[in-house]
Amino acid sequence: MTLGIGIIGATGYIGTPYRAEIRECNDVRIVALCARRQELLSQAAEEDQAELATAQWQEVVEHSDVDLVMVLTPDALHEEPVLAAASAGKAIFCEKPIGKNISEASSMNRAVETAGVASYVPFWTRYVPVFEKAREFIQDGKLGEVRGIMYRWHNPRPPAMPFTWRDDAELSAAGSIADVGSHAYDTLRYLLGEEATRVLTDARTLMPAKPDLGGINLDEAISWGSENTAPQGGKTRRGSVPDYAQIAVEFPSGIIGSIVLSHASYLRKGFAPELEIHGTDASLSVNRITGELLIADSPDPARHLETIEDTGHCNRFKSHVFPAFEQPAPKHPTVRDGWLVQIFTDAAVASAERGAWVETNEFASQ
Repeated sequence: MTLGIGIIGATGYIGTPYRAEIRECNDVRIVALCARRQELLSQAAEEDQAELATAQWQEVVEHSDVDLVMVLTPDALHEEPVLAAASAGKAIFCEKPIGKNISEASSMNRAVETAGVASYVPFWTRYVPVFEKAREFIQDGKLGEVRGIMYRWHNPRPPAMPFTWRDDAELSAAGSIADVGSHAYDTLRYLLGEEATRVLTDARTLMPAKPDLGGINLDEAISWGSENTAPQGGKTRRGSVPDYAQIAVEFPSGIIGSIVLSHASYLRKGFAPELEIHGTDASLSVNRITGELLIADSPDPARHLETIEDTGHCNRFKSHVFPAFEQPAPKHPTVRDGWLVQIFTDAAVASAERGAWVETNEFASQ
C-alpha cells in the first residue's frame, strides 16, 4: 500500500529538504502541497509530481488520497491544520515547537489522543549516534547517579541576515528558547528519563535590527546574509523574540543544570562540547559536532573515550519517520512529546518575564 503525503508549508527551509528525502522513499507518494508563494509552489509540485498545489491548507487535509498530513508552517500556524487532520482521522507529522504556546499544544495533544491517530514530531537529536551512546552510559549506570548537566546549543546566523518569521513574536513561539531549546530539552528528557520541575531564565535579544526584505524564507535569508557584510540602508526590523537564553533547570531526582541557547552571530559553536553530564562516579562530555566522547572517572583530566562518526547523510524519513508510523516505540517522538516540551518552553518564557523561578507544573495542567 502506498502512503499518500500532504505537506503544508512545503517550500521553506524545512519543507524543501524534507520533500527531497521523501521522494527517495519507497511506498510513499507526495499527493498535495500547500505554500504561500506561487512560484515556489509550482516548482515544488513539478518536482514532486503532486496532484494538488494550493494556497489553502484545508484542501490538503481534505484530499481523499492524503493519509499523512505534514505541518511545516511557522509555529503560530500549526494548531488549526493539526486539529483538522486529527478530526479527519489522518496521521500527523508536526514540526516543533508544536504550538505557539501551551494552550495550543494541549489542544493538539488532546485532539490526537482522542482521535487515536499516529503522530510524529521531529526531535532529530535523539537519533544522533553520540547521544545514543551517552544514553547507554547513563542507563548502564556507568556515571553513577547523574547530578548535573551543562548543555550549550549555539546556532549562529550570519551577522547581516535579514528578518524572518523566526524573529517575530506573532509567529514564533519563543525564539531560540522554542527553536533550538526544544531540541535541547527533548534530548535531556530522553537521556535522563525525567521532566524538569522548575526553571529560572535570563532571555534577551542580542542582535541589532535586521534588514527587512519582506516574507523571505530562512534559506533565502541565510544566503543574503552570507553575501552581505552589513545592512545597506533601507528598512530594518528588530527581533521581538529572544535570540539568547540561559536557563537554570532542576529535575525531580535532584539533577541540576544549565542550558545555554543562542542564534546570535557572535556566539559561535565548536569551542566546547555541547553537553556535559556529571554523575557520582564519572562525568561524560558529548560533542555532537565532532562525535567525540570524553570521560572523567578520577581526579585526573578527562580522557578520550571514543569518536562516533555521524555521516549526516541519513534519510530521516526512511530511517526514522515512516518506521515510527508502522511500529511506534519510545525512541520515536510524538505530539505528546511535543506537548511535554512545550510545558518546559512556556515555563522558561514565563520565568524570563517574571525574573523568578517558575514551576513547570503550572503549565502541565493547561
